[in-house]
Amino acid sequence: MNKSIKIIGAGLAGSEAALCLARQGWKVRLYEMRPEVMTPAHQSALPAELVCSNSLKSLRLDTAAGLLKAELDRLGSPLIRIAKSCAVPAGQALAVDREQFSQKVQAALEAEPNLEIIREEVTAFTDELTILAAGPLISDSLMLALSEEIGKNHLYFFDAIAPIVDADSLDRGKIYSKDRYDKGEPDYLNCPFSRDEYYAFVEALLSGEGHEAHEFENQFFQGLKFSYYENCIPIEELARRGKDTLRHGVMKPMGLEDPKTGQKPFAVLQLRPENRELTSYNLVGCQTMLRYPEQKRIFRMIPGLEKAEFHRFGSIHRNAYLNGPQVLSPRLCLKTKPELYIAGQLSGVEGYVESIATGTLLAYILDQGLELLPQETILGQLWRHLIEPGEHGFQPMNANFGILPALENPPRDKKLKKELYSGRSLEALDKYLEEKEILCPS
Repeated sequence: MNKSIKIIGAGLAGSEAALCLARQGWKVRLYEMRPEVMTPAHQSALPAELVCSNSLKSLRLDTAAGLLKAELDRLGSPLIRIAKSCAVPAGQALAVDREQFSQKVQAALEAEPNLEIIREEVTAFTDELTILAAGPLISDSLMLALSEEIGKNHLYFFDAIAPIVDADSLDRGKIYSKDRYDKGEPDYLNCPFSRDEYYAFVEALLSGEGHEAHEFENQFFQGLKFSYYENCIPIEELARRGKDTLRHGVMKPMGLEDPKTGQKPFAVLQLRPENRELTSYNLVGCQTMLRYPEQKRIFRMIPGLEKAEFHRFGSIHRNAYLNGPQVLSPRLCLKTKPELYIAGQLSGVEGYVESIATGTLLAYILDQGLELLPQETILGQLWRHLIEPGEHGFQPMNANFGILPALENPPRDKKLKKELYSGRSLEALDKYLEEKEILCPS
C-alpha cells in the first residue's frame, strides 16, 4: 500500500487528517497557501486558525456537541486534545485561546517526522492521492478547478463573524458575570438592556449601513445564490425578522438575572472570553456585515460598551460547500475522481468540531478502511448526511440529536433523554470499533 498523501489546506480538517495519518506512518505533504495568499477572514498564517467564534461548544453529554467530542475522544482526535489544553473559562463549553490553539497545532505538525508543511497555493488537481481540506474560503482558482471536475453541482454562501472588544474598555459598573441559570462558572459577561435601550439598539441595527453582497462577487461567482448558515446569520438580518427576535433568541434574558437587583433585564447581550488572560471578549451572536464605522457606533450602544475598543471588527466573507450527496462516494471522495477526498466545511458539515471530525474520519477511512459508523452515533449520521440524498435537498449540517434514530420508550425528562442518546451512541461506537478491530490511539 502506498502510504503517501497530499493534503490541501491546514485548517481544522486538514491539520487533523495530517496529524492522524502521519502518526500512522503515512508520508504527508500538507499544503497551505497562507501567508503567500491570504483570505478575507484569516488574520495569520497559523494552521487551524479559528476565524469566527473561539468556542467549540458544549462538553456536556446531554448536548450533541458534547457527544460529538466524546466520540472523537474515542478515536483519539489530536485537535480535540490540543483544544482541551488551550481552554479558556466558558462555563460548560470548550472555548480556547485561539492563538495558543493554533500555535500548539503548528508545533504538533512540525514535530511529526513524516509530515512536511509546504507554503504555496495549489491551483490544480493531479492524479495523486489527495485530501482537499481548503475550507469554505477555498481560493477562486481552486474552486474553478473543482467546478471543472464536478460541474457546478456545488452551492456557496456568505458567512459573518462577530467583533472582539478590549476587556479594559468595558464598563464593569454596568456589566456583570453570570452563566445562564448558574449552571456553570460565571465565565460570561452580561450586558443588560432596558426596554428603551433594547429597541433603540434594534432600530440602529435596522438603519445601519452595511456591505452589499455584490461587493464580494467576482466574475466566477456572479449569478449564484446568496445565503447564510442559520447559525451565522448577521445580527442585523435577525433584527429584520422582527423587533423582538433578538431578545427571544441570542439576547434572551432567561436565567441571567442581574445579581445587583435580582431582576431579569429586558434583554441581555453576552460577552465570551477570547483568551486565558481575559484581555478580550467576543460579542456573542453579533456576527455582522455592517461597515466598520457603523459597528463602532451601534455596538457602543450596548450597555457597558459605550467606550469599547475593538480588537477586531465583524466582517463578512464567502464560504463554499459541495452538494455532497450528488458528488461524494461513501468513502467521501469524488465520484468522478476517486483519488480526491473532501474534508471540512467544504464537504457540507457546519461547525469547528464537525470539520475536525471529517479529518478524523478520512484518516481512518484511508488507513484502516473504516466503513460507515453505526447510525446511533453522531459521527455516523453526519457521514450519512454527506452522501445520502435528503427529501428537501442538501444543506450544511452540524451535530444535533435530531439526526439520531429515536429512542425506544424515551423518558419525558429532556435532559435524561439526551443523556440516553449519548450513552447509546458511545456504546454503539465502542462495540463497532471492537468488532471491526479498528485501532485507536490511547
